[in-house]
Amino acid sequence: MRIFDPHIHMTSRTTDDYEKMAAAGVRAIVEPAFWLGQPRTGPSSFTDYFDSLVGWEPFRAAQFGIRHHATIALNPKEANDPRCRPVLDLLPRYLAKDGVVAVGEIGYDSMTPEEDAAFAAQLALAVSHDLPALVHTPHRDKARGTLRSVDVIKESGIDAGRVVLDHLNEVTVGPALDAGVWAGFSIYPDTKMSPPRMVDILREYGLERMLVNSAADWGRSDPLLTVRTAEAMLDGGFSEDDVDRLFWRNPVAFYGQSGRLLLDGPESGAATFAGNSILRGGS
Repeated sequence: MRIFDPHIHMTSRTTDDYEKMAAAGVRAIVEPAFWLGQPRTGPSSFTDYFDSLVGWEPFRAAQFGIRHHATIALNPKEANDPRCRPVLDLLPRYLAKDGVVAVGEIGYDSMTPEEDAAFAAQLALAVSHDLPALVHTPHRDKARGTLRSVDVIKESGIDAGRVVLDHLNEVTVGPALDAGVWAGFSIYPDTKMSPPRMVDILREYGLERMLVNSAADWGRSDPLLTVRTAEAMLDGGFSEDDVDRLFWRNPVAFYGQSGRLLLDGPESGAATFAGNSILRGGS
């Protein structure tokens, strides 16, 4: 089994987590920029954080044979803080870097006018930098937030197939797929989505344009819940090829649109770029 976790916050995790993930079959990850829990007081703290996402974390992951990629953005929560909004001016510097495969996380937290402005501005950056976009649906009023996100995505002019709406559930998956975007699901111990619920959704909606992640961070979460969901799929009658499609080929297809995906695999001897394309180890 090979696993590509398309949304996990390894800045919040230990080297023991990397070791356990590698042993369980996790070969590649994407780490989106997000809120660290403690309010940041200015753009300089973001530059330090972004530098770690494109430098230190890829080094940490590589020690365990895991390919690390990042998405870069001003997150929705901090888009409301006037001390943080100048970060928008810093983003082009980082969106041009190797290993940055999307703009994200962007979207909504409380659906304020400030979040509207940051969301639209960062979708425009995704278009101008020819990158996909990772959109965070709000924790509260998720149904309305999903529909509002879809409207902003349509207004931006970005190709819907280059956007993933993340943290979806049984109520919001239908509208997301109807809009032509990718549907993302975060598997958590107590909240968001569980492996059995995810299997039921896959039975109803299929595997096309589906991404499943652990979104493991500083809260109660588990970086191996992608693996547990893959096992639940097999127990529920899905094939090994279905599992490989969901947990490898789908994230490769989505983030490969960046042209910056670099993946290692034992069956290949030379790197190629996915999309443009870097791909070692299958597509």
